Amino acid sequence: MSNINWRIILNHTILLIGVIFMSLPVWVAFSTSTHSAETILREGLQFWPGTNFIGTYREVLFEQGGVMKSVLGITMLKNSMILGIGFAIGKVIVSMLAAYAIVYFRFRLATPLFWIIFLTLLLPLEVRIIPSYEVVAGLGLLDTNFGLIVPLIASATGTFYFRQFFKSIPEELLEAARLDGATPWRFFVDILIPLSKTMIAAILIIMFVVGWNQYLWPLIMTTKEENYTLVIGIKQIYQILSEGGELPQYQKAFALTILATLPPVLVVLFFQNWFVKGLVESEK
Repeated sequence: MSNINWRIILNHTILLIGVIFMSLPVWVAFSTSTHSAETILREGLQFWPGTNFIGTYREVLFEQGGVMKSVLGITMLKNSMILGIGFAIGKVIVSMLAAYAIVYFRFRLATPLFWIIFLTLLLPLEVRIIPSYEVVAGLGLLDTNFGLIVPLIASATGTFYFRQFFKSIPEELLEAARLDGATPWRFFVDILIPLSKTMIAAILIIMFVVGWNQYLWPLIMTTKEENYTLVIGIKQIYQILSEGGELPQYQKAFALTILATLPPVLVVLFFQNWFVKGLVESEK
C-alpha cells in the first residue's frame, strides 16, 4: 500500500513540476505587462505584478495607437477569433463529409483516395503556400475572411479521425436506418452527427488552437493593418520596438502576448472533458 502511495506522490510531483515549468514564462510575461515601461527598462522582467494592469490592457485593447497606428487590439482579437472559429468549423464539416463518403458510400477508389488524402500530411502549408496564394489572389479574395479561411479547411488529420470513428459504429445502425427508409443525408444528420459529438468537440478544440496560432498564411493574405490577427500583431509590435527611437513599450508587447495566449487556454480548459472523451472514448 505504501509503495502505491509513493508512486502517486511521485507522479503528482512530476506533473506539478511540469505545470510550473510550462506556466512560469506565461506568469512572468503577465507580471511584466503590468509594470511601466521605465520599470521594465531599468529592472528587466518582473516576477510580481505591478499597478499598471488596467491602464496597459485598456490602452492595448481600446486606444488608437496603443499597439499600431490604425488598428486596435480588440480588432486583432476579433480577427483571430474569426479565423480560429471559421478554421475549426470548416475543417470539421469538410472532414466529416469526406470520412462519411469514404466509409459509407464504398465506391471502388475509396481506400486509395483516403490514402492520397492522408499523404497530404507530408505537404505542409509552407510547401503549397505560393500556388494557394496565387489562386486566392486571382479570385480577388485577399484581405477577406473567406480567402483567409477556405483554402485551409481541408484536413487529412480530421478525415483520418472521423474515418476511424465511423468505422467503429455498428453496421446494424446503418441497416436499421435503411429499413426505416432513411436517406443517406438523414442517416448522417440524425445518427452520425449525434454519435460524433465528443469527437467533433475534440477536433474543434484542436483545429481552433491551430487556426488561432496561424502566422505565415494570415501574414501573406493580409495587406491592411485592420485585418491583422493577434499573432501578426505580436510580431509587428516587437518589430516596432526594435526599430523605434522612443522608450520601448515592452509592457504592451507582453500584454498582447497574454491576450493571444488566453483564448486557446480557456477553450481547452472549458471543453477538456469533451476533448478527452473524444480522443479516448470507445463505447458508441
